[in-house]
Amino acid sequence: MSEKLDQLTFHDPVTRFESIEPPIQHQEEPGLDRDLKPHPDRGEESYRGTGRLQGRRALITGADSGIGAAVAIAFAREGADVALNYLPQEQADAEVIKDLIEKEGRTAVLLPGDLADHDVSRSLPDKAVEGLGGLDILVNNAGKQISVDELEKLEDQQVEETFDVNILAMFRITRAALKHLPAGSTIINSTSVQAYKPSAHLLDYASTKAAINAFTKGLAEQLAPKGIRVNAVAPGPVWTVLQVTDGQPKEKLPKFGKDTHLGRAGQPVELAPAYVFLASAESSFVVGETLNVNGGQPTP
Repeated sequence: MSEKLDQLTFHDPVTRFESIEPPIQHQEEPGLDRDLKPHPDRGEESYRGTGRLQGRRALITGADSGIGAAVAIAFAREGADVALNYLPQEQADAEVIKDLIEKEGRTAVLLPGDLADHDVSRSLPDKAVEGLGGLDILVNNAGKQISVDELEKLEDQQVEETFDVNILAMFRITRAALKHLPAGSTIINSTSVQAYKPSAHLLDYASTKAAINAFTKGLAEQLAPKGIRVNAVAPGPVWTVLQVTDGQPKEKLPKFGKDTHLGRAGQPVELAPAYVFLASAESSFVVGETLNVNGGQPTP
């Protein structure tokens, strides 16, 4: 085995990515990957495709940054065309991902819009089909996470907004997508280790992630006879802009992810292969599964 091949295929997971100690920082919600320190690895240089999604057409929400951006890059390098949903304030990040997709010779469609707007979320699948010519992968990934340390301080407005973006929008988008999805299509929902091990300061966020698990398993039972597979990915602590837009207490940022068995936070690119697997024909007998990618944190 050559030294070059060895570097690509064999690595120590503890040291493959830096054990970061992010400086205390803040961005107003929703934030930009462009301004995140240190910059996350979304696979720009590190993800290599093998054609597993050749000719496929995907809609990804929250696709401008973090895990969603890493999935979009990976899908394009696996041969898929991608429609990207994101908030209008995130346009600068979305343009970067669009350019990366187009450099792979794939089509990228930009669909800015707030998923809390019911009309926006319902219209996304139709717009994705218009831009891509069809749809056979739906990734419900967008999420809202705001840390509040006491229930008495957790206002109804935040709870309602978190549920609207994180889980209720999944109902609206998926319902609107079903008329477009042929047999062989896949739906992948982003849940979290928070569904199993909720942090005291993320009560509303963790509750939505547990709901996503139930939604995934129930919908999988409905759609499997139609040849549409539904699964979920549950990330652990992953370094994304979500953490610095009040997703974590500021004083905890320098130690973010240090409590995993690997001693570090995950990078968005480390989540991408899980989504590629669940989207591809390689997972044809995987239905209603929640695939945990969390650095070793125990889950049921």
